[in-house]
Amino acid sequence: MRPGPILPVVTKATSRMVCSTLKSDSQSESIAKLVRRIHHHIIQAAAMEAAAQQTKNIIGREFSTPSEANVVANAAAFDPTALGLEADFVLTNFSALKGCGCKLPQAKLLGYLDDLANDLKPNETPGMDSSVVKISHGTDLYLVSTTDFFFPSVEDPYVQGKIACANVLSDAYAMGVTEVDTMLMILGVCRDMSEKQRDVVTTQMIRGFNDLARQAHTNVTGGQTVMNPWPIVGGVAMSVRSESQIIRPENAVVGDVIILTKPLGTQVAVNLFQWKKKPERWQRVESIVTPEDADVAFQMASESMSRLNLNAAKMMHKYGAHSATDVTGFGIVAHARNQAKSQLGDVSFEIHTLPIIKNMAKVNEAIGNSFKLLDGFAAETSGGLLLCLPAENADAYIKELRDLDGKPAWVVGRVVAGSKDAYITPDSKVIEVTPED
Repeated sequence: MRPGPILPVVTKATSRMVCSTLKSDSQSESIAKLVRRIHHHIIQAAAMEAAAQQTKNIIGREFSTPSEANVVANAAAFDPTALGLEADFVLTNFSALKGCGCKLPQAKLLGYLDDLANDLKPNETPGMDSSVVKISHGTDLYLVSTTDFFFPSVEDPYVQGKIACANVLSDAYAMGVTEVDTMLMILGVCRDMSEKQRDVVTTQMIRGFNDLARQAHTNVTGGQTVMNPWPIVGGVAMSVRSESQIIRPENAVVGDVIILTKPLGTQVAVNLFQWKKKPERWQRVESIVTPEDADVAFQMASESMSRLNLNAAKMMHKYGAHSATDVTGFGIVAHARNQAKSQLGDVSFEIHTLPIIKNMAKVNEAIGNSFKLLDGFAAETSGGLLLCLPAENADAYIKELRDLDGKPAWVVGRVVAGSKDAYITPDSKVIEVTPED
């Protein structure tokens, strides 16, 4: 076998040697720039290869552990030094967008989906939380699948992994699917981190994602990992279900009440927490909230975002839910509007109550309604289920869900006769949600 070509090691000394043989100064400088550029790319490629191998080793290690649920509770405050990171390490500084706030505008997304018409394997729920496709070969089974990923919204990479997993599963839970057969993980490893930072952050995000998947009684069986300027985490959830195990989002009837299972205001809370380190932002709100208020709101948001909607989905079957969606990047009104458009009957969704993490409504107002929180268009990350069920079952649903999760849910609206729209009533009220609720 003939040996392959031997590639020279390009160094600054090589650059000077090449340039010294050239007569023209301009020609010499051009060649020098080219050689330096080649040298830079060789070093960069080697670093990328090393980072890829590092990530491969982490994935192999984390997914070879015994499959048992061992979810670590969210820490009261993230200490990067406890993981061997620098004291000033801030995960969210590696991306400009946060959580589900990175979504495309809803109208633009729905426009793109118009081009996905597929007569061969039609999606039974186009534009909703999950794809539902009938399996061939004469069975009465359906493949329910969903995918989601985003950029970090919290500083603790373990908690971020949990949030990502909860967010992916929530789309399946909104369809009444309570048993997920398998998950895939999508991971973008930040190329701008140091080797140590990559090792810690990647390990912790995988561990958080995997631990919560196990708590949900499913397993991560594969996925895709790439190098990326910003860190990314998310995945795919898939389940094969019979018709009776799926709650279609289209059967709301006049008289149903609308229940929300998690509070609003998560995106405001995570931003407020980060503003504490940005004086030009903090001075806009320091007259109405304290740093302690920001910490409490952030902890509430972190707990909410990393909590599974699994029990809420199970109770949907028990109490006869007619329709559901989850509230994420488009805000409660936009998601309710999309849900209303899918209804078989001529109904609309009337929202009269907004349960919001304490102080987040006034923070939103203080900065000029930038988040559009009271308008119902503030992005939420891994938000609650918004579900319609018979009014006579609402109290029992809310009570049992509190018994299971230890957290409140609220009647936030009702289904009325209408033209398949959703809106907030002029006399709507805000409920300030506290950790004690």
